[in-house]
Amino acid sequence: WEGGSGVVVLPSGAGKTIVGAAAMAHARTTTLILVTNTVAGRQWRTELLKRTSLTEDEIGEYSGERKEIRPVTIATYQVMTARRKGEYLHLDLFGARDWGLIVYDEVHLLPAPVFRMTADIQSRRRLGLTATLVREDGREGDVFSLIGPKRYDAPWREIEAQGWIAPAECTEVRVTLTEDERMAYAVAEAEERYRMCATAYSKRAVVRRLVERHAGDRVLVIGAYLDQLDQLGELLNAPVIQGSTRNRERERLFEAFRSGEIMTLVVSKVANVSIDLPEAGVAIQVSGTFGSRQEEAQRLGRVLRPKADGRGAHFYTVVSRDTIDQEYAAHRQRFLAEQGYAYTIVDADDIPDPA
Repeated sequence: WEGGSGVVVLPSGAGKTIVGAAAMAHARTTTLILVTNTVAGRQWRTELLKRTSLTEDEIGEYSGERKEIRPVTIATYQVMTARRKGEYLHLDLFGARDWGLIVYDEVHLLPAPVFRMTADIQSRRRLGLTATLVREDGREGDVFSLIGPKRYDAPWREIEAQGWIAPAECTEVRVTLTEDERMAYAVAEAEERYRMCATAYSKRAVVRRLVERHAGDRVLVIGAYLDQLDQLGELLNAPVIQGSTRNRERERLFEAFRSGEIMTLVVSKVANVSIDLPEAGVAIQVSGTFGSRQEEAQRLGRVLRPKADGRGAHFYTVVSRDTIDQEYAAHRQRFLAEQGYAYTIVDADDIPDPA
């Protein structure tokens, strides 16, 4: 990266923040870092203070909670594109400045209209960072027109072989619906079918067995439907993090998880991106967004960060057999196969109760 603009694609845990810091060190100029949420922004700040010579006074946070502009400013996409009385005041404020470098974290989001506006902010250099450029709407090419060419991309297994991310074992666990669940699914309206099979009561027992199977490891249970997540939180006696969870509480729970005080967390899609949980060794996906490959990459990425003891990671997706849930799982399977991962399919009955 010779001081120009472009996109770097690296799996979660492989060091995208370090790449951003290196670009900043090379550019030696005022820098704006755009992130998906305040928690992610504070993780960036922690890493920059830890790995660079920047001081606390040189790094500002521009979010819903604070409005600081410093030589290095970390801002959320959401606050940047917030509109008041028809005007984008924050966007106009930042657009009036001539930034030396803008770092777009999770740059695959940029083609979406609400994020795309941030591409108009003036900057001499742009760096986009993402784990995968896959988009379900097929607009990956828009990222290059907005930011610049792809500078680096490597297969995940190649990065794993070099020791930068943990090896992962991917398993699809198929659950058989009860007769009542099958009947309800058969007569449901098309738009309700995915929710019904994705949140099937029959999934709960296997999720509990998987968590117990990995007792002693840190486990993330990930889903898309809040009622389902609340029920799993109660079943597993585990805290739930979702969109309405306040930033301070999120940070407290994430830190308790990192330290080992909490061994299991139930999380919604808010944990899909930009959350650094290096000791998470197991992810159990119970529901998602219609087989999204981008989401699959993000969720697998939660457990790919290298472990202090060198152990591998486990990624489970719990799927209702003979339903649209299984059809969507096939999309995820193809994505993981493209990344070089073996993908094992097992029956829920083959997951025994721990002794």
